[in-house]
Amino acid sequence: MEYISVGRRALAIIVDTVILVPLAIVIIVATGDVESTSEPGTMSFEARGGGLSTVLVVLLWFGYFTILEKTAGATLGKKLVGIRVVMQGGAPLTWGASVIRNLLRVVDGFFFYLVAAIIVWNSQQRQRLGDMAANTFVVDARSVGAASAAQAPASPTSMAPASPTAMPPASPPPPPPPPPPS
Repeated sequence: MEYISVGRRALAIIVDTVILVPLAIVIIVATGDVESTSEPGTMSFEARGGGLSTVLVVLLWFGYFTILEKTAGATLGKKLVGIRVVMQGGAPLTWGASVIRNLLRVVDGFFFYLVAAIIVWNSQQRQRLGDMAANTFVVDARSVGAASAAQAPASPTSMAPASPTAMPPASPPPPPPPPPPS
């Protein structure tokens, strides 16, 4: 599997943010946590952020990452840049791993994901803190199938020889029967 460093991960989080921010604004407006002021020739809106809108936006953000990474292996941003999140050996995420990974996104996201970037740069398997805690890996999406197939044990039906020259030698014919007694 090919572990992914900061570049493609950063692009994926930018795409995910572009998707989530308008949805968060809709939630804030729908819950009435917006104050508008207008003067002649100007109009401004200010999100006040209240209890309900804050809870809903946090649930939106957490749910988006947790559910998509568990069910599809990737958020929309990750899919766009061709990466996915997997467990050891390329196995799909468990719910527990997805929850742990995304709870720690709060810490990894400090200073516009600078904390995550520093940890990823210094990790042999390019893991951020959430990945380390959940034992997950961000990999090139194309490398997952190849790694899984290479690590999977061969089934009896897949052990057929690739060509006739690869077949084992035929066993010798049985010896002729003994002559009849005289």
